[in-house]
Amino acid sequence: MPDCWQKVRDYLWKNAHLVATVVSGKEEEGAKFRDYFDHHEPISTVPSHRALAMFRGRNEGILQLALNPDPQFDETPKESHCEQIIISHLGLRLNGAPADSWRKGVVSWTWRIKVLMHLETELMGTVRERAEDEAINVFARNLHDLLMAAPAGLRATMGLDPGLRTGVKVAVVDGTGKLVATDTIYPHTGQAAKAAVAVAGLCQKHNVELVAIGNGTASRETERFFLDVQQQFPKVTAQKVIVSEAGASVYSASELAALEFPDLDVSLRGAVSIARRCRIRWPSW
Repeated sequence: MPDCWQKVRDYLWKNAHLVATVVSGKEEEGAKFRDYFDHHEPISTVPSHRALAMFRGRNEGILQLALNPDPQFDETPKESHCEQIIISHLGLRLNGAPADSWRKGVVSWTWRIKVLMHLETELMGTVRERAEDEAINVFARNLHDLLMAAPAGLRATMGLDPGLRTGVKVAVVDGTGKLVATDTIYPHTGQAAKAAVAVAGLCQKHNVELVAIGNGTASRETERFFLDVQQQFPKVTAQKVIVSEAGASVYSASELAALEFPDLDVSLRGAVSIARRCRIRWPSW
């Protein structure tokens, strides 16, 4: 019989329809499922979102689900094609002999009570499992896209890697993250005016919309410096944000950074990393 069951299973998967109907008296309560009050479609091709909606409607007591093994007929036929599969597999020859009516009755009962009920449960389970897997994959892809999306969008960004005696390292990246300018300024060692002119010039030249300031040593001093720049140069309207420096120094000295910026000083690579943290959800280390 395993071969017979497989033949019937294959036929149902290829031809049967998943049928949804509304439970009598639940029309108003289940209005959100109205699209499935009288719905049927091939079980093997039902999209995951519709399958899950129908199963949800059944779980809430609004819908009834069933398998129609013979959708080619407008009304339920007296004999399902699946019964013919069983009869053929068993090698029965029903030629009107006295026992043929009994044999036919046994096949019909076995099909309706045993085979159909079992395979209906099995195939619906397959549909549900497939729909849930697809829904999980869609959710995972959407979550991945969300997590990897640029939090600040495609906006030119200036990264400021704070420092006192060693100076503040500056890097500007465009909306795609491409490095377009670098500099080293010394706003905390008596060269604040010169540093302000340099920062304002870079902001205006590259239409900088965001300024990312590392949260390490001299972060607060660098933040105050940039606020002073905005007061001195009203055209500098970039939004300021403080970002984590964690891993920036590791990235700066990494092979990846050296491959991307072979001619750029290691200290300036850290500023690039800081600038890019407003563009990518995950840091570049």
